Amino acid sequence: MDTVSITDLGLMLIVFGFVLALVAMIVFAVRSSRGSGQGRTAGLVLIGPIPIVFGNDRQSMKVLMILAIVLILAVLLLMLLPSLLGR
Repeated sequence: MDTVSITDLGLMLIVFGFVLALVAMIVFAVRSSRGSGQGRTAGLVLIGPIPIVFGNDRQSMKVLMILAIVLILAVLLLMLLPSLLGR
């Protein structure tokens, strides 16, 4: 059985992210065309460890801020894990 290299895994995650973003945009467009024309929007941009959260809905922005904190902690844990294990 052939194993998946780390490069292949990274490329698959990038493709999965683009597909997920495309599906989210399609779902948002379908929902906003049925509704009153006003949609809830929020976005998150991570530039290194600095999160930039924007939008017009406070609840969505809170969820994205929590997601940003979780992602930053996960990256820090993965970066520090080898030194914590002593390798």
